[in-house]
Amino acid sequence: MAITIKSEREIELMREAGVILAKVHQELGHELKAGMSTLQVDRLGEEMIRSYGCIPSFKGYNGYPGSVCVSINDEVVHGIPKKSRIIKEGDIVSLDIGVIHKGYQSDAARTHGIGEISEEAKLLIERTRQSFFEGMKCAQAGRHLGEVSAAIGTYAESFGYGVVRDLCGHGIGTNMHEDPQIPNYKPLRRGPLLKAGMTLAIEPMIDIGTWEVEWLDDDWTVVTADGSLSAHYENTILITENGMPEIFTLTEEEIAEGIYKF
Repeated sequence: MAITIKSEREIELMREAGVILAKVHQELGHELKAGMSTLQVDRLGEEMIRSYGCIPSFKGYNGYPGSVCVSINDEVVHGIPKKSRIIKEGDIVSLDIGVIHKGYQSDAARTHGIGEISEEAKLLIERTRQSFFEGMKCAQAGRHLGEVSAAIGTYAESFGYGVVRDLCGHGIGTNMHEDPQIPNYKPLRRGPLLKAGMTLAIEPMIDIGTWEVEWLDDDWTVVTADGSLSAHYENTILITENGMPEIFTLTEEEIAEGIYKF
């Protein structure tokens, strides 16, 4: 396993990519409403990405046709944007977006409630987000990656949720997917030692029901095996020299909310 350590210049470019992606997420999240097709969401997201002089990471990646993965309710990840797929009141919608800025990538995901959503859906979204931050408590130089994974999974499972095992987070840099793979549950081994300069995309995918998933016939869309709701929360982070990680992709609203607290 070759985990790259980024230079100061590379870190700065990835930081810039993260700030841009956070703006896209915030702006696109505000535009979501019942009656939109997922294709409309995708096109609007691509316009936003390109307006910042960036390239959509996902468009054409291994054949993926969209710029934004738009996943609704029991769709875990990689929902393909379609004109016929209409967002409805009460849905939860996950947006997974990546941008390439001057050759460097950032990757982040958020799950949004559309209008009035159920209390169990609200809690799933909130707890999925918090599971990420539980992992951040362990994302420090000198600790092992497996501690991050275990913290995410232990928190989510404490509510009886299923933690998706067939998909994981990843290293990130000039490529969207780099070493290491980052599970969201306690692994059998401690995993690699975390070092300053590592950049990682950490992304809990949490289901109300089973952790098991299935792929639809389009070979992209992943759904929960039991049809239960799923939420997704992801950020691109930097392991720092001292203390807690730097999160590149927090939105201005999230920063104002003060969610990055331990």
